[in-house]
Amino acid sequence: MSKTESLEDFYREKFNWLPENLQEGIGHFNVFNLDKHLGPNAAPVKYSRRDFYKVCLMRGRNIYHYADKSVEISGSTLMFFNPKVPYTWECLNEEGSGYFCIFTDAFFTEKIRGSLTDLPMFALGAKPSFSLNEEQDRQVTTLFLKMMEELDADYIYKYDLIRNYVMELIHFALKIQPAETLYQHPDANSRITSVFTELLERQFPIERLQQRFTMRSATDFAQQLSIHVNHLNRAIKETTGKTTTMHITERIVAEAKALLKHTDWNITEIGYCLGFEESAHFNNYFKKHTRLNPSQFRNV
Repeated sequence: MSKTESLEDFYREKFNWLPENLQEGIGHFNVFNLDKHLGPNAAPVKYSRRDFYKVCLMRGRNIYHYADKSVEISGSTLMFFNPKVPYTWECLNEEGSGYFCIFTDAFFTEKIRGSLTDLPMFALGAKPSFSLNEEQDRQVTTLFLKMMEELDADYIYKYDLIRNYVMELIHFALKIQPAETLYQHPDANSRITSVFTELLERQFPIERLQQRFTMRSATDFAQQLSIHVNHLNRAIKETTGKTTTMHITERIVAEAKALLKHTDWNITEIGYCLGFEESAHFNNYFKKHTRLNPSQFRNV
């Protein structure tokens, strides 16, 4: 698995140049026509995490690999990718087209209420894709074209306009998303569950052999949150219907699957990164929860 792709990596690999306004700590935005980056002859997109957000309108048949999931999409699809989740995609036909924009968290700092990660499409574990009909495709295309037009303009407040267009895309997606997925529980148990989830996800993805998953038990998380482990377990169970251990196990297994499929690391190395001192312990753990040992899963 490659390291996190930075903005500098993105521009050097895609265009072999760096924009003049690319400065550390300064909010960055850019928008592109996707046509040159799709099709069977296009350069493959590496499976990795990025240090920037991406919103993409894709047409045609594609497969996106997002965390441990692989989903085939067709037609017009609006997609949202956040810096915390590794992803890539493959174009399955020559008719692919679309647009995408990239931006850093700093581009929106102090410009929106809350954080970008509070938005449902950028939340951890969220569904990142939204299928569009012909009229919806037209509306989304119009927003991308407006971004491109403003980016080339000399208007002094153009980035304020562009931020508005990005937010229009976000709200456009929220409107077509099923209402039940937008419901938030405004209680203490949900807040504890949210912080627990953030702590759990903060340890992923595993991108280097030197990186280790260390918080492996409910007690570890309870100590970090300064609450009793029974309180943590009760809050998570009442909010999600699953135990704390189940959440941790599911995340370990999901990361193990991603590492087995997308790296050439050996089984012992993967197990060690996930907190298993002995390869046999990792093998038994993985087989218990998937019915396949790691080698069998890798070769499926």
